[in-house]
Amino acid sequence: MGGTAEGGNFGGPWGRAPWPQVHGRALGDEVALFLSTYVNKVDRKGRVSVPATFRASLSGQSFQGIVAFRSFKYPTLDASGIDRMEDMTARLDRLDEFSEERDNLSWLFADAQQLPFDPEGRIILPERLVEHAFITESAAFVGLGRTFQIWEPGRFEEHQAAQRERARREGARLPPIAGGLERRPE
Repeated sequence: MGGTAEGGNFGGPWGRAPWPQVHGRALGDEVALFLSTYVNKVDRKGRVSVPATFRASLSGQSFQGIVAFRSFKYPTLDASGIDRMEDMTARLDRLDEFSEERDNLSWLFADAQQLPFDPEGRIILPERLVEHAFITESAAFVGLGRTFQIWEPGRFEEHQAAQRERARREGARLPPIAGGLERRPE
């Protein structure tokens, strides 16, 4: 968490400067974080267990479940917690109400489905989402940091291989942290 060495909540970790802002939150603020890839079986009723680590990341949110929608880039489902959708709503609200850009992005909320956890940590995948992602017997939950995707496992393996090759070929790099924050020892 952001704070000083004494534990205050008014600056960076060394009390010298405030944390830079990323997506409206100070670096160090808690956000849902999704890591790794898990493949889980889908039962006859369309239920699939959300990985325990993903559920733990979502545990403090106002909606106990996930929000998923059809990706407009790939045959997959884009998913997150409700906090990410609230963040996206706030950013969308900054666009002119009658602009083409807002119209082009607003459909995302109409397509999004809130999928609550059952007592065993499972969700039911709606048929429309299953058809888009070609999910049948199993689903791959793919952590992407603040979001995750749900893929048909074979299609994900192909996608991952292509993405790795493209990143290698293009020399992909992470951008520096906003504000040039460098962690300095005391």
